[in-house]
Amino acid sequence: MVREDAQALERKGLKTMKNNQGTEATQAAAVAEQGAPVAPEKAPSKKGATKKGGAPKGQKTAKRAKAKTAAKKATKPARSKEASAPRADSKGARIIDMIGRAKGATLAEIMKATDWQAHSVRGFISIAAKKHSINIESSKNEAGDRVYKTAK
Repeated sequence: MVREDAQALERKGLKTMKNNQGTEATQAAAVAEQGAPVAPEKAPSKKGATKKGGAPKGQKTAKRAKAKTAAKKATKPARSKEASAPRADSKGARIIDMIGRAKGATLAEIMKATDWQAHSVRGFISIAAKKHSINIESSKNEAGDRVYKTAK
């Protein structure tokens, strides 16, 4: 009989629960009805749709594309491949001056003068030789230190 009452209450949305003492209590189930999943409504946009003129960038006609590239080539000045010197007060200029001395400069001297690490000095020397068209010789002195000097 208790079971039938519990089933009848459940149909009405009420649940029966037992506590520690074995007494029953009825309570309304807090279950909401499920509806179909629906996306929230979108707010209307403030701007209206506008049509973009012309074909997409990749689909321009060949004549127009050739004319643009010809115009670009005409406006760009040609680069000269002359060796440029670094700024007078820069660390690069200091290194080139040190290497230009008769005895050259050791890696340790260059590191101390520029506050650079060894790999930074070696990287600069390698780039400077190509960029400034300088022939730089690298050798070791009697003490075993790396010495850089310009070749003549």
